[in-house]
Amino acid sequence: MSIWHSDIAVAELDSMAGGTLIETLGIELVELREDALVARMPVDHRTVQPAGVLHGGASVALAETIASWAGYLAVDREKFHVVGQEINANHIRPVFSGWVTATATPAAIGRRSHVWEVRIVDDAGKLVCISRCTLAVIEQRSTYGTAESRG
Repeated sequence: MSIWHSDIAVAELDSMAGGTLIETLGIELVELREDALVARMPVDHRTVQPAGVLHGGASVALAETIASWAGYLAVDREKFHVVGQEINANHIRPVFSGWVTATATPAAIGRRSHVWEVRIVDDAGKLVCISRCTLAVIEQRSTYGTAESRG
């Protein structure tokens, strides 16, 4: 059984990334499963630190992005909006190149808050970072939209 409130195409979500940090970091949604959302991010000049490894802040940005998208999909967007309230991350191993893939799964989906677990792995499937993101659910129509609608 799906945890999502209504059907939406990954391409529709990607269209809202224009003009945001999501686009700047090259984050792409990959898959919408019945109980999880998957995205990926390149490890390149946009996402590494001066030592040449994936920046921990880029991992956190990926984690909060995918958790927020998941929360957005899990609520009635005509009535509710989700915002990040707290995030933590444990950085496990460095990544020097390629892609990292994040999978968000719900730890708790409540009426006023959500908690999402995000596991980020490298191209070999090894754990790079594990994060937990708490979202507040606000009673207002969602304001997510394309760059043109944010105008």
